[in-house]
Formats: sequence, C-alpha cells, structure tokens
Amino acid sequence: MIESDFKNKERLLSGMRPTGSLHLGHFVGALDNWLSFQDEFDCFFLISDYQAFGDYSDNIELIRKAVYEITLDWLSVGLDPQKCNFVVQSYVPEHAELYMLLSMIIPLSEIKNNPTLKTEMKQISKQISLGFFNYPATQVADILLARAHIVPVGEDQLPHIELTRRIARKFNKIYKDVFPIPRAVVGRIPRLPGIDGNLKMGKSLNNAIYLSDDEATVVEKVKKMYTDPKRIHANIPGTVEGNPVFLYHDAFNPNIDEVNNLKELYRKGKVSDSEVKRKLAEALNQFLKPIRERRQKFQQRPNFIKEILVEGSNREKKIAQETIKMVKEAMGIIY
Repeated sequence: MIESDFKNKERLLSGMRPTGSLHLGHFVGALDNWLSFQDEFDCFFLISDYQAFGDYSDNIELIRKAVYEITLDWLSVGLDPQKCNFVVQSYVPEHAELYMLLSMIIPLSEIKNNPTLKTEMKQISKQISLGFFNYPATQVADILLARAHIVPVGEDQLPHIELTRRIARKFNKIYKDVFPIPRAVVGRIPRLPGIDGNLKMGKSLNNAIYLSDDEATVVEKVKKMYTDPKRIHANIPGTVEGNPVFLYHDAFNPNIDEVNNLKELYRKGKVSDSEVKRKLAEALNQFLKPIRERRQKFQQRPNFIKEILVEGSNREKKIAQETIKMVKEAMGIIY
C-alpha cells in the first residue's frame, strides 16, 4: 500500500464487534457499502475487540475466534487489503487513550439517553458492566482517533454518529480545531429483518443466514422463513410489503423481472410460498457462491490473515499517534 495514494482522499472508518461470523444483514447494512467505498476513500475497517469485551469478558476465546472469522468474511466478500486497512482495536492502544481523554467532556446524560444503548441494555439479562455501558463513548473515540470524514453505518447506529459529531464540535470549540465533523452514510437497505421476521438478526436468535453457510443450510433456512401468516393456502392473496421473503428477494435477487412477477402472482394468490422461497434460495446461493469460493481460498492462508491485520493496524497507529499528539497539544497537557 502506497501512502501517497491516499493524500487526496477523505478518510473513512467503520467497524464491527467480533462476536461471531457475519450474516446477510451485515452485508446489506455495511459490507456492500464498504466494497463500493474502498476505491473512493482511504478506508479503515475496525475489528472492535475492546467493545466485545463489554459483554463477552468471560469468553475471550469467542472473541479471538471471531477476529479471525470476521477477517475471513471481509476478504471473502471482496474487500482488498491492498486498497483498505483491516485494524484490530487492541493493536492500537491509542483508542483507549483517546476514549479516556474524551470521556472528560462527554456528558453522562448523552450516554444514558443513547437509544441504541437503551435497547441493547433491555436485551441483556446479566449484570451490565461499566465497559458495556460506556461503549457509545468508545465509538466516539474510534471515529475521532482516525480523524474520519465518512462513517458508513446501519440505521440503528445513527445516534452514535450524532453523538460523535456533537463531541467533535465541543472539543474543537473548547480547545482547538483537531477533528473533522464526520458524516454518516447508511446502506442501500437500512435494515434487513431476521428470517423469523424479527427486526433484530443474530446468532442468539438463530434467525440469520451467514455468509459462510453452505448451499444446503441456506435452502433449509429459507424453507423456515416467516411469510404472510394469513396465507394458509397458496390461492389466498398474500401481502408483499414487509414480507421477509420479498425483502430478501429485493436485496439479493438480481432478476428484477422475476421478483416483480412473483410479487404480482403472490398478491393474486397464484403462486405458493414454497415456490417463492425456492427461487429465493436459488438467488441467495448464487450470490454466496463466489463468497464461498474466496473464503475457501483464504482459509488456506492463515499467515496472510495475520499479516494484513498487523499491517493495517500499524498504518492506523501512525495516524493515531498524530491524533493523540494534536489532542494533547490542543488541551495543553504536554508538560
């Protein structure tokens, strides 16, 4: 990677917590955007392992495995480490240092009232750690450490970006202009429901199709997908709007004429749910085929995966050290 290639490019940062393999929701919500951006921006894609400790501190091995799996998923979808940087959060300790400094100007009320955090806290049965509670503040530090201009996110992450923008403005006003004000970019499909119709998708709910699923697994999962509950017979007109099967068709079936025809027949009660699902499974497996092939190739190169994580992290570390120096000079805490 040549440093001069990025001099005239805006910087982009986005990331994921390593808590498991990635699914189709991750693709439409983030990865699809990342693929189109890797030629346009100076991209840093962050594996936020510090954040994962917040709710998996008792299962570090899960995080270790997920760091590898996420990197493999990123490579499998076509992210190119020659064009972008894969960064492990804990490899760059300046993430933690900037979080500590910024936490002094982030109001507690901003964290307490974060809607995404509120939702996630309701879904956690065990005692919530301070680290988990503070993760919106760590996200602020992650974005500002890279001095990112662009932050691709899912729709549910927009409150985090608004918080980051407020804190960047506040720091620049109190001390000195250090941080650009980042802009959020939402994916073409803001939110993809789980195959059970639940708005949240994930391993704990057993309602996701993973980028690493084989053909037979995809077929079985699609067969179980939630559709129109009122449609107990194929000749009953069905609802297309909000129907998960058609939302997935819209997202992954490139044959628009076929999708539109299926919708028309479904509304008239002239096609069965099983036929709609069969065509969806075909489209999904066609979409996943090149991803599976690339995954198999990269699985045979574990040392390459380690190397690109170190190289990407080292490049971000150079920027991180510059940022910390600028922040300390602005705050007047270099003695």
